[in-house]
Amino acid sequence: MPARSSTAQGTDQRDTGLSAIVRSSETLASVFAALGDPTRLKLVAVLCAGGAFSIAQLTANAEISRQGVTKHLQVLAQAGVVRDVKRGRERLWQLEPGQIDEAKRTLEIIGKEWEVALGQLKTFAESL
Repeated sequence: MPARSSTAQGTDQRDTGLSAIVRSSETLASVFAALGDPTRLKLVAVLCAGGAFSIAQLTANAEISRQGVTKHLQVLAQAGVVRDVKRGRERLWQLEPGQIDEAKRTLEIIGKEWEVALGQLKTFAESL
């Protein structure tokens, strides 16, 4: 049977983007949940500066204990946002940009969909 084009199947580019979001929604939800905490968001901001940081470096100017920072880093690691690397006796933490990039692409798709919906609403309102 010949393959049907995406137009013939009733889909378009927007469906592809939204379908991708739906397929990866559980993973994305864990990323957004992990980034939803102010302390974890601050840790990600520090790690965005580049390089790998030890717990001691990450807690140097923090109002949170090393144990607290470690727990936050573990949540971020489970979401795939950061990873740790052993160097000697130290555990260094660094950003894992893949999940952040995926979250960014998701927000861009949602933003485009929102713009389309607002455009349709505007056209409808102007037609009244």
